[in-house]
Amino acid sequence: MRPKIKVTISRNPQEVAEAMDLNPCYAIEWELRYSITKKIIAVFQRSDQTVTRVAKKAQTSRARITRILKGDSHGISLDVLLRVLAAVGQSITISYKKAA
Repeated sequence: MRPKIKVTISRNPQEVAEAMDLNPCYAIEWELRYSITKKIIAVFQRSDQTVTRVAKKAQTSRARITRILKGDSHGISLDVLLRVLAAVGQSITISYKKAA
């Protein structure tokens, strides 16, 4: 007899963190990382820049840029993501709101 598996449906990062019994700060980081990565991808696709040029501007490797452009920013620090964002010609504005 197989053990019963409890299925949990999560609709946002906060619910995922809660379901996994993680600190809510992880959800904030996931959202920020996702948002920056998606913006980098969108801007890069519209630009005429090359991976090599962006990597040189951001002072990182072409492999990291390629990973980011594939949507995989796991293991890449936020400071590198912010440097890449600046290298593709964007800046970031941070606003704060009270957590629920």
